[in-house]
Amino acid sequence: MLRALIGTFLLGASLQGAAPDNAWRAARSNGVLVNDTFIRARRMMHAWLTAADSRTLLLPDRIAGSLFGKWDGILLYTPHNSGADNYPHLIITAYLTDPALYRGRMMDMLRSEVRYTNVVGGQIPGNLRLDTYELGTESFFGAGEYCKDGAVAVTELLGRTPWYYRMLDMTEDFMRRAPVKTRWGQLPADGAELNGDVLQTLGRLIPMTGDGRLLRWAEQIGDAYVEEILPRSNYLPSARYDFEKRVPSEIAGLGDHGNEAIVGLMLLAAIENERGLPRGQSYRPVLRKVFDRVLETANSDGMIYRGIRVAGLKVTNTWLTDCWGYIYSSMYAYYQSTGEEKYREAVLRVLRNLVKYRDYDWTKPSNTVDDLGDSIEGAIYLVAHEPVPEALEWIDYSVKKMLPYQKPDGFIERWYGDGNWNRTLLLYALMKTQGCHLESWEPGVELGAVRDGRSLYVTVHAPGAWTGRIVFDYARHRRLLNLGRNYARLNQWPEWYTVDENTLYIVKDADSGKEEVQLGSDLKAGYAVSLAAGATRRLRVSPR
Repeated sequence: MLRALIGTFLLGASLQGAAPDNAWRAARSNGVLVNDTFIRARRMMHAWLTAADSRTLLLPDRIAGSLFGKWDGILLYTPHNSGADNYPHLIITAYLTDPALYRGRMMDMLRSEVRYTNVVGGQIPGNLRLDTYELGTESFFGAGEYCKDGAVAVTELLGRTPWYYRMLDMTEDFMRRAPVKTRWGQLPADGAELNGDVLQTLGRLIPMTGDGRLLRWAEQIGDAYVEEILPRSNYLPSARYDFEKRVPSEIAGLGDHGNEAIVGLMLLAAIENERGLPRGQSYRPVLRKVFDRVLETANSDGMIYRGIRVAGLKVTNTWLTDCWGYIYSSMYAYYQSTGEEKYREAVLRVLRNLVKYRDYDWTKPSNTVDDLGDSIEGAIYLVAHEPVPEALEWIDYSVKKMLPYQKPDGFIERWYGDGNWNRTLLLYALMKTQGCHLESWEPGVELGAVRDGRSLYVTVHAPGAWTGRIVFDYARHRRLLNLGRNYARLNQWPEWYTVDENTLYIVKDADSGKEEVQLGSDLKAGYAVSLAAGATRRLRVSPR
């Protein structure tokens, strides 16, 4: 199956000015690819569900046995790993491929997560041993990671689900008991990772709730970075900061466990700017210096190294960071917020240069496909805004390198990073459907789409008789998050072809010639399709 699909990976997500016949062929090829992707993602999900603890239904952060050459026999649920990286992407997998499982087992797991992992007296979870059911102390780091990488991702796609309220309550409890005392107020941590995690979560909760308390807490964190931490660390996010001595740690990490502060601070600045608040302007010069430092310390192609010494800006870790796309997404958001073209050009440069990294081993030095998945993820965020051909080709080429990592039993590498493998494949699949999905997908039913200007070419094929709905995407950044602009950002599900609820669309059947007028809200709710066995439906959707 893999060899048969390799050709389809070289088809882009959109065809500018393509002839209709080419558009239909590309959409049909994308449908074959998406079906295969969904089958793989669902198989991974079911493999991990077999590993869930029978009493709590919670997932261990890794399967007992040999992992990366080391024996690990302790079964442990961790909010910062199991909850942040694996469980949320199983939720999304179930939503797209098995709605009954989404409504059932995934909700059962949330109930258990609250019941068994909340430390008494609050909403902050702890690590749970799955052999003795001993609950550890409350983990603020676990809460921050679970919210930022887990609940945020679910909320970006699905809105105000029970996971949104879990995120909100964890964050409010964290805010009340933030442990690090500073002259700006109580902060989440003394490190860039957790402070950035919280800022990214608040970047969703502030516009969704309108809660001034959350805004003020975010501003305390942001002010600490803008007024002291970044100026004293050469405008790069030092791993740690000593608030008493006012001294940063020596190394700034631009990979995982470091870039989070840049991402979160930029999102806060964008929100402040949208609201016409003073920090929308006062943060701008500092962020400009941050992004200039990133570009100054990158290689000649714009690729970012993992570690930089704060004093002197010397590269300390020459491996390229798989998180490069996260930082460039924030740089692009800076351009969106300020209009400073220099930073858009920097994004375009790195996307055009991706073709030079077709065979770069992103799995090193961690020896995991997770880093390749993160690199592809960041590229997908960016091409949703700037569909650079070289980057689209690199994404297609690189995704196919991820597939052989899946074992016959459905697992990938048998640790929580398997969830990120699913995340990247689902991001890619939705790129190939232009954000559409089937309300009742079944294995073998193939949905693909290609955009050409304002029109969307959609094909659905089923090997057997099938009835269901094509659900079209919409401006979730505005309708769900209450953001004024669709900023490039980590843990989003990009908006490809979106319908406006109050715009009329013509849905034309390419074979019968029949045209229907549909409101965008109709398409958002789902367009009904019935197929005879072996049939293909071809629909062109355009604003009236």
